[in-house]
Amino acid sequence: MLIKKPEEIKSSEVTDETTYRSFLNRRNFIRAGIVGGSTLATGWLYKTLKPQIAPRPPEGTQIAGAFTSVEGEAVTPFEDITNYNNFYEFSTSKQGPATRAKGFVTRPWTVEIVGRVQRPRTFDLDDLLKIASLEDRVYRLRCVEAWSMVIPWLGFPLERLLREVEPLGTAKFVKFFTLLDPKRMPNQDSDVLPWPYVEGLRLDEAMHPLTILSAGLYGKMLLPQNGAPIRLVVPWKYGFKSIKSIVRIEVTSEQPNTTWSDVLPNEYGFYSNVNPSVDHPRWSQATERRIGEFGLRKTILFNGYGEQVAHLYSGLNLETNF
Repeated sequence: MLIKKPEEIKSSEVTDETTYRSFLNRRNFIRAGIVGGSTLATGWLYKTLKPQIAPRPPEGTQIAGAFTSVEGEAVTPFEDITNYNNFYEFSTSKQGPATRAKGFVTRPWTVEIVGRVQRPRTFDLDDLLKIASLEDRVYRLRCVEAWSMVIPWLGFPLERLLREVEPLGTAKFVKFFTLLDPKRMPNQDSDVLPWPYVEGLRLDEAMHPLTILSAGLYGKMLLPQNGAPIRLVVPWKYGFKSIKSIVRIEVTSEQPNTTWSDVLPNEYGFYSNVNPSVDHPRWSQATERRIGEFGLRKTILFNGYGEQVAHLYSGLNLETNF
């Protein structure tokens, strides 16, 4: 059987896969309730009701081998990674995106890069993947609701793409935008969040080699519920920073507004580094539940990547700048 590398696959050959906050206002209270309530309820439902499982990758797709563990930790099963997701554009439940994202069309797709750059450019997805040279990365993903996974990503350092557009000396931050299309992302018709979803990093964070753009996991292209066709992965930050289905990247000189930091600033800061010393207002972040395991683990500062990234925050109070 001939198995092509992801960067060799053309669009025509791919089959698309498918309040807190002092009761400030009713909408923010509902948003906070959805996040907090769904965390407790869906964790129990996932194990109890056994929701419909997304299909395994086809025969011949790399599943094991390189994807066995990270620092002695077992990789999260494919079924869990693809059926327990935060993707509010499709659903506010953890199981909803796997069902509601079926049929989501991801080709053709472009990513526009603008702002404080010498060479603004729009990349076709296939051209972007050729430039980037996909590689295997096994990273933890820690979500602010105190659950985590170990995921075998297929991606490339974001730095490679940013160097293609040559950030100017005035560039300090990078802002990311998810697709805005309520016809394809039906929950964008709701007001649970302002759309499109946006996130941001400091430029030095974006240029760090651990920060990747991912186009796949478990050796196959991303399923829609996991952020197809291309998403951000920042493994030392909480999962909501790893924005999905990116269509636009803007390099800026000022710190950008981001969705959750705007909606609930007391709960979701701009930095959002994994930090067991900074609790979410409605639950502790000192421990986490690894999906597929029983019991709790102690949360590790920077999600265990402190040796690689702690220098980025030298002199910065991470309890104030959470």
